Amino acid sequence: MTDKYVISLYDYTGEALKPWAEAGYICYAFDIQHDETTVRKEHFDGGGLIRYVHADLHNIGNLDAIHTMFENKDVTFAMAFPVCTDMAVSGAAHFAKKRERDPLFQRKAANYAIWCAELFQALDCPYFIENPVSVLSTLWRKPDYKFHPYEYGGYIDPEQAEHPKWPDYIAPMDAYPKKTCLWTGGGFTMPQKSPVEPETGHSRQHLKLGGKSMKTKNIRSATPRGFAQAVFNINNDTMQSLMDGYKPTYKGHVIC
Repeated sequence: MTDKYVISLYDYTGEALKPWAEAGYICYAFDIQHDETTVRKEHFDGGGLIRYVHADLHNIGNLDAIHTMFENKDVTFAMAFPVCTDMAVSGAAHFAKKRERDPLFQRKAANYAIWCAELFQALDCPYFIENPVSVLSTLWRKPDYKFHPYEYGGYIDPEQAEHPKWPDYIAPMDAYPKKTCLWTGGGFTMPQKSPVEPETGHSRQHLKLGGKSMKTKNIRSATPRGFAQAVFNINNDTMQSLMDGYKPTYKGHVIC
């Protein structure tokens, strides 16, 4: 499937792209943390790959360059995980000091998310923008959907319940709560939930992933495996083609 592309912005881990790459798509993960001199490639048995590309996405010129790069290609899906530090309500205690330093700090942060949506709209593809509960709801618009990772844990094969990278930090089967918001467009379809029982008490994420280190931030921001798989299942182009040609029936009559 060498002519099908999926784009992910503000994506260091590539977790959200793996179901697509495993199905043969060419995927790009853009993030400022990636190596500036070398594009790392991760190949998958299904014939797809993820290219990890350095990009400062707070520079709108780089988003313009990404548009030029993909405007004549078949972009099947896109997603973005803009930095939430200046927007998430969990950090509200620090907003006053940040506002003293820069009265527009939240407006700027919101614009970075809006730029992603504008890019995806220009590429005419289904997409979502992900953030925790944040001021994006007031500075942009209300989110289209909200979910917790455990609500999609049932999409993970029980034989692969343990997280392959961070089993000490992420509960098996994504069995943890974390309210997450999505701003969507381009024909995005929200997948059906398949919940698992969340771990009792405080989640291990809550207990172990505090602090400001980039490691903990990257693990906290990594897309839950179950949700990533669910999004792929319902939004890949094969499924879209089936849905486009499908007309539901009721009592033997076609519903037009």
